[in-house]
Order: sequence, then C-alpha cells, then structure tokens
Amino acid sequence: MNVDVDNTRGIVVKRFSSQKRARDAERSHFTPAKKRPSAVEHSTVAQIRTEGSTATEQCCSDHEDFFDGYDSIMGDSSFLAKLDDVELKAEHENVCFDPPAAKSVIKHSCDDDLTDSIFTEDFPDTSLRDLPSSQLAFHQDVANPKRQPGVGMENTSTPDIKHSKQPPVPALHHKKTASKARRSMTDQLKKAMLENAGTSSKVSKTAQHKEAVMSEEISVAMQAFESVSMEGDLGPFFGLPSKVKDLIMRLKGIQDLYDWQKACLDLDSVKQRKNLIYSLPTSGGKTLVAEILIFKELLCRKKDALLILPYVALVQEKVRGLASFGIELDFMVEEYAGSKGKFPPVKRRTKKSLYITTIEKGHSLVNSLIETNRLDSIGLVVVDELHMLGDGSRGAILEMTLAKVLYINKNTQIIGMSATLGNIRDLQRFLKAENYTNDFRPVELKEYVKLRDSIYEVDPKEEQCFKFSRLLDFKYSSGMQKMDPDHIIALVTEVIPQQSCLIFCATKKNCENVAAMICRYLEKNFLMHKQKEKATLLAELKNSGNGSLCPVLQKTVRYGLAYHHSGLTSDERKLVEEAYSSGVLCLLACTSTLAAGVNLPARRVILRSPYVGVDFLKRSQYKQMVGRAGRAGIDSVGESILILQEKDKEMVKNLVSAPMEKCYSNLLHDGSKGLLSLILSLIGLNITRTVEQVTDFMSGTLLSVQETQACQQKSLKELTVDSIEVLKQKGLIEALSTITDEPSLQVTRLGKATYKGSVDLSYCDILYRDLSKGLEGLLLNSFLHLVYLVTPYDMVSQSKPDWMLYFTQFTKLSTAEQKMATTIGVPESFVARKAAGQSVRKSMDALVVNRLYLALVLYSLLRETSLWSISDRFQLTRGFVQTLLSSASAFCSCVLHFTEELEEFWAYKALLTELTRRLTYCVQAELIPLMEVAGVMEFRAKQLYNAGYKTLAHLANADPNVLVKKVENLFKRQASQIVASAKMLLQEKAEALQEEVDDLLMLPVDLPSVRRQFQLWLKMLNR
Repeated sequence: MNVDVDNTRGIVVKRFSSQKRARDAERSHFTPAKKRPSAVEHSTVAQIRTEGSTATEQCCSDHEDFFDGYDSIMGDSSFLAKLDDVELKAEHENVCFDPPAAKSVIKHSCDDDLTDSIFTEDFPDTSLRDLPSSQLAFHQDVANPKRQPGVGMENTSTPDIKHSKQPPVPALHHKKTASKARRSMTDQLKKAMLENAGTSSKVSKTAQHKEAVMSEEISVAMQAFESVSMEGDLGPFFGLPSKVKDLIMRLKGIQDLYDWQKACLDLDSVKQRKNLIYSLPTSGGKTLVAEILIFKELLCRKKDALLILPYVALVQEKVRGLASFGIELDFMVEEYAGSKGKFPPVKRRTKKSLYITTIEKGHSLVNSLIETNRLDSIGLVVVDELHMLGDGSRGAILEMTLAKVLYINKNTQIIGMSATLGNIRDLQRFLKAENYTNDFRPVELKEYVKLRDSIYEVDPKEEQCFKFSRLLDFKYSSGMQKMDPDHIIALVTEVIPQQSCLIFCATKKNCENVAAMICRYLEKNFLMHKQKEKATLLAELKNSGNGSLCPVLQKTVRYGLAYHHSGLTSDERKLVEEAYSSGVLCLLACTSTLAAGVNLPARRVILRSPYVGVDFLKRSQYKQMVGRAGRAGIDSVGESILILQEKDKEMVKNLVSAPMEKCYSNLLHDGSKGLLSLILSLIGLNITRTVEQVTDFMSGTLLSVQETQACQQKSLKELTVDSIEVLKQKGLIEALSTITDEPSLQVTRLGKATYKGSVDLSYCDILYRDLSKGLEGLLLNSFLHLVYLVTPYDMVSQSKPDWMLYFTQFTKLSTAEQKMATTIGVPESFVARKAAGQSVRKSMDALVVNRLYLALVLYSLLRETSLWSISDRFQLTRGFVQTLLSSASAFCSCVLHFTEELEEFWAYKALLTELTRRLTYCVQAELIPLMEVAGVMEFRAKQLYNAGYKTLAHLANADPNVLVKKVENLFKRQASQIVASAKMLLQEKAEALQEEVDDLLMLPVDLPSVRRQFQLWLKMLNR
C-alpha cells in the first residue's frame, strides 16, 4: 500500500509494504508519465488519495531500501516541475513556513545561505524513521562526533548537516543582503538519485544495520558478562541490578537492609561462594539475605536454585511471595509440596528456575537430578530452619539430601539458616561451612514470667533468674477468679484491641476454651471495634464451610478473637491469618505450630503453660514462641510472658537460662531407617557400587562427624555393613560377583521402586503385597479399592474406628464394594460383631481394618467434597480430615512412582494419575485450574470463579485493582500475589509444552550425518 500526498506546500511519501509493487498496481507521481493511468483511472486514484490523506502515519519496511523496487522517477517531469515550483515560490515569498502548521511541509529558511537541498531542514530527528534505510544509516553516521566532514559523502544523497557551515538565521522578513549560488533542487535531486543508483552499497540496509548493531551489542554484553561473571557482579546492589532493590522496596515494603544483613552479604565467604551457616533470633530478617543470594545465583551465575522449607504452608507462602519477583526478573518459581512437582524437573534452555520444596520433596528432586546427571544445574541450595536436622525422620531426610549434594557436586553452594545452636561447629564440619552469628532483633524483646499475681523480668544474671517487675492491677470477681485463675484476661486487656496478642496453649482444646473464656468477660465496646470487617470475616468463614460455621468462632470473632490450630481447615486458617495480619482480629489462641509456621508477630506473646501437650518445653521451642513478640516497624518493644506454677519454677529457671539444645544426626532414628534409606538410594542412583564406596560416602555425613556420641556400641563402618546386609535380606539390593574380589552392589526391581517412590522401608513389602493382591480382583466401577490402596499406612494409628459408624457406612456400600472389603480381609460379619460389642474369635489384621475405615472417610469425601459434613458424620475434626486428605494425595503420588518402576503394575499408572489429581484438590472439577495457583484454597477459588475468573488464563491476566473490587475481603497485596502466581504457573505450563515441542523437533545428535559433521568440527577445533 502507498500513500502519496501532493500539494503546493509539501510532499509526503509513505510506503509500508514489504513486497515490491506490482506493475499493474496504483500509480503515483513517482511513476513515469508513460506508465501513468488514464484520466478516468487518475481521478479514481486521486479520490482514494484524498480520503487516505488523514490516515495514521505508516513506516517503511525494515527489509528494503526506500526506493528499492520503485520505477524510475527520473523521467517524471511533472514531479520535478512541481519541486521547482515550490522552490521558486519559496524564494519569491522569502518567508518561512510555520513548522507547527504542517510537519511534513517543506520549510524554507529566511536566509539564502542554504545547503545543497532544502530537504535538510524538512526532516528533523523525529521523522528520521520515514527516510530510506541508506539515509537512516547516514544520519546515524552524522550523529557520531568522531565522523570527519566529507568522509563517505560520495555515497549518499543527503549532505552532512552536522558539519555544514550555517550562519545565524536573520529575523523574519529581513531583506537578503547576500546570496550564494546554489544548485537547482531538480539538479540536486537528480544528482543524488543517480549517485545512489550508481554507487556500490557500502551502507547496509536497515535490517542489515540492525543485525550488525545487535551482533555488536551481544558481543559486548557477552564480554562484559564474562568479565563480571567471575565476580558475580551485575549491579550496585550486592552485585545485583538496582531493579532488585526497587522490587524489594515495592513488593516487600523494605526501604533498607539492616546493618547485619549488609555485613553478612559482604562476607568473604559469600563473595567467594563458600558454604555458610548464619544464625539469628526469630524475626531477625534471615530470609531476606537468603532471597538476595538466590537472586544473585539466578541472575548473575545463571544457575538454578533450591530453597528447602519445613512445611507445606511455608512453601505455598514463599511461592506466592516470590512469584512477582520471578515475573519481573524473568525466572521460574516452581512449587514442590504435597503432590505437586515434576520429577525430574523440566529442563529449561533459557530461563532459570527456583525450586521451592518441602524437606521430602527436596530429597526426591535431588535424586531425580542425580539420576539424569543434572545436579550441576543447581548452583545454590538454601535450607531454612537448618536445625531441623535434629528432627526425627525428617531430619534424616534433610541430612541425606545435603550429603548427596556435598558428595556429588562440589561447586554447589549451601546456605543454612538456623536458630542459635549449642553445637554449631558440628554442622560447620558437616557442611564444610563458615558461620555468621548475630543477636540482632529489629524490636527489643523483654521476657517475663508470671507467678500468682506478680510479674517478674527474666534476667539470667540474677541469682534467682527472675527480677520482680510489677503486680497485676485488675479487679477480679470471685466468679472470674474461678474461671481465670491465671489472670489471662488481665494480661490480654492491657494490649487488645488496639494492639495484638498471641496466646500459646498446650493443647488444641485448650486454645478453643481460652478464646471462649476471654470473650465471656470482655466489655461490650470490643464488639464495636471493626464491626463491619468482623461481620465480613464471619460470612467468609461460613461460606468456606458451605454454610457451616464453628460455634466457637461464631462467638469469638465478634470480639476480635479466634483460635488457630490444626483442627481448622486450610481455608479457615488462611482466613484467620489474613484477618489477624490486617488487624481485624487482635488476639489468637494457638498451638506451638504457629510459631514454627507463618510469620504472625504480636505486641505481646503469652505462654499459657511451659508444656506442649504433656511434654515440657524445649529451649528451642520457647525461643521460637517468644520470638514472635514485637512487630518490626510498628512496635518499639515486644513482650513475652510465661505463666508458671510453683511446681514448675525450678524447671522454668533452667529453661530460660540453659544454653541452646544441640543438634544431632537422625540417621539412626527409629531402627536406623534413615541409614537404610540412604544406602538404598546411593546404590540405586549408582553413586556407590561397593561396600568400600558406601563407607567412603558415609564419612561425609553429620553422623560421621558425631560418631563418637551417636555410635557408642558399634562403629559407623560396622553399622553401614550391617545395614547393607539388612537391605539384602529385604530383597532390595543384591551383590553381583565381579572380576575383583569385592562384589558389586545393585538394587533389585523392588529396591528401585522403593527409593524412587520415596516409600518408607517399613511398608515397601506390605505395599507390594497389597498392590499384587489388588490386581487379582481390582474394583473398577468404584474408587473405593484404589482409595484403600493409597490410604497412608502412617495415618492408621492416629484414629480409632467408631464401630457403630463403621458398620453404618459399611452397610451403605454396594454389593461389589462389600465383596472387595471381604477380599482384603474385612468381612461385614466382623464389623457387625464389633458394632454390637461382641467378641470376635478370629483375629483380624488391625492395620487392614483401621486402614479401610480411613479409606471410607476418604471415599465419602471424594463423592461429596463437603469436608464439614464428612467430619460430622465420622466424628473427626475438620483439620484431621483435611490432613488425611493431603497425606493420601502425597502418598498416592508416591505409589504412582512406585508402580512406574514395576512392569506388573502397569494397570495402576493411568488409574493413580487421575486419583492423585482428585485427592489433591477434592473439589468440583471447574475449580481445579484455580486451585492449582499457590495459596488459592477452595473458598477463594469459589469467589474467583463466581467473579468471572474461571480459568488460569483469566486469573493470570487479571488486574489486581479490579480483583480487589470484585472479591470480598481480598486485599491489594494478596490480589497481586495471586495474579503473579497465576502468571508464573501459566508461564511454567506454556514453557514446559514449548520445551517438549523443541525436543521433538530437535535434530538427533546421533544421526550419522550429524555425527560426522560434529566429528569434523571437533577436528578443526583441535588443529
């Protein structure tokens, strides 16, 4: 398409087609006279031109020169005559045209000291895009201050404006005093066009020019990157671009780093990428340092990073929080928790990934990377709560993960965040790490204890550890004294409702009782504080329960109080946490798990007693709870008050003054399960093949560092040899004879399935037996049989059947389902006798019986999806039912990987894939795409769906400001995190598909012709 405008005041010539004009196409004034259309045709074309003269300005194609493909204009006398007319008229009138009047009109200087062409003033820099590519290239050369006048002038049609001598322009209408002879515009234009046509093209076309410039920029950038990559420096913010600092300010609200954070990031060990353990009190800001180091690894070193967190809730919270950074800084954030996560992860060619995992999923991820020889793609491993190494079986899994990384990839940096430990040197030796310790807290913490009606300040320097502070000033009636002998009401009313308070209780039931008791004696003005917001919260809690609402919460929320423990559903906990963070709730009565989970600080923290359940508090637990006191940026001081009885006084003295507990290896925990699992995976992953190699690996574990304390009866080498024998007896490994004296160790099929499925060694043989027996008569017209096979073995001991409920639900099963129950070992007659209270002569396997009971709970939940109705029917807490569901989902994923390694279980693969998806979400099918987004629970998914956000694409393209308006009780920050998480997930899915396409289309490297070319290329390089 061409647009030509011709009048007495200016000429505009545009073209944006990338094709050459056809000979029979519309003719313009550039067309020679003999090729012009007839008069009739000309009038039609003129009409079209007139209508199109106001069209939006179009640009020339970058792929050809302005005059490339046009007919010659040299014979077009009318066009050249018009140029002369314009020139003569301008000289005659001796006036300047008004530039704003028409940008494209030819301007004439009032001064006659003109350059060779009047076009020099008609194309300012803003219109250079309309010039031919050769002119554009020339103007770019002109702009170069190093350009010498006259150089290369013979190859262009436009004079050197920059170096032309132009005297000052006289005032408007001033008479000419001198005139320099100059060439006619017609002659000049002819000359310029002939020069352009006749000269060799030393100036590249625009596309070639852009390509050359881009190549040069890439070359410079690569050289710059290579020069700084050794130092890992891309900018002024600890080696990161300033954009990272701006994002931290905008997304986290952090204006500046604390002094200790700056000192830690400037450590030589950090700059030299040595392993590091840094220890600070709770709420000291440890996480931000780790995130900056992660950004540096992703952006500067172009390596993937692994962040290991202790709980699923923390993983989801961190995925939501860092998704926005991933979108802005162009890296992927991938969630590995519960049943989420792909093994091995998608291999990305362009973007780098941050894997955020639980302890268990982190171990599986590392195993999958080792198996595919990709562990070197992980440049940094960050472990939050490193002291979890001493936490039973989970600590053993964490130790296995870190030991493998240390053994296989020496270049991977390990950063550990930890509470202050008594034996931090053991961890340093294990990780070959340096240590940074600081006692910084952003808010001063004052610790107190309450004994009877007196408050004492904790001071370990005092002989008695406690220094009297004050008496409680609160009038109690005799009724209140009986109900609240520990004066909790007096302690909380000193701070609420204007400030916040946390009360840690020993049991879940105690949390509910304390919250209800406080409400009974609060004044009525508490009801008026944020009344509207509390009403909204109650409505959302009711909606999350499909119309059901906990009677305790219904009463306490109106006063701004709530309880928080594992008995609540995920939706309820999320709503309560958000309401507390926003100030709608001012007090939470909670269990100790909140201290280890999400960060919910308070002005005052009260410990209801020095017990967790029936166990006395550990020093680390105490410090974690009191560490929640003091809100950075809000409070100047935080207070903790531990309520104690006279009988516990001496134990509490030891608690508050004792050194921190020590962290010990747990590979020998629970009958050396950790050690057995580690050795099995080492052999299965081909990390070690002989007893000697296994022993060598074990020398790099924390257990080896602590061998003196942990291995008192046998040496570590003897324990290792014994464990190998146990694995042989279980049929998980076998020894193969070799030419050398030492036999080679190899996993069996069952052993490979066990470690790849992350199945507990205690249950691997039982699982194999159950799956094999299931194939004999697998029930396919119901999910019950499959649900039974994936009901977690370790959940069975946590619930005892109500036999009457058991019998009622059993009788509601179909005939086929009852037959299946009989087949696995639970006949109806047995359940009927137990429900009637009669004795049963024939003994039954308690594991099978109790497991089927939990399977009935899950089966009912899959059919109805109402967690409230199922918990009421089976008389179980909502939280337990949800925990059972999430555990079954995770175990189903493990069983799926287990069956994938055993050919005889091929039938389970497709069945368990679908069941895993159903157990993961357990909601209506249309809500599943929304619940895939990190942190979006069922209730929030329903809100989003009803607001019109029905797919992942809808959510990823949503405007957070609009989202806040359409969804009740959704705050701007939460909306932004949800949208960012949705964008990240959508991007992750799209890139995974693209990677798959690329792999399919990639030319095989082992193709004979390709291999030959590759070999020749290698030979040329070696010469």
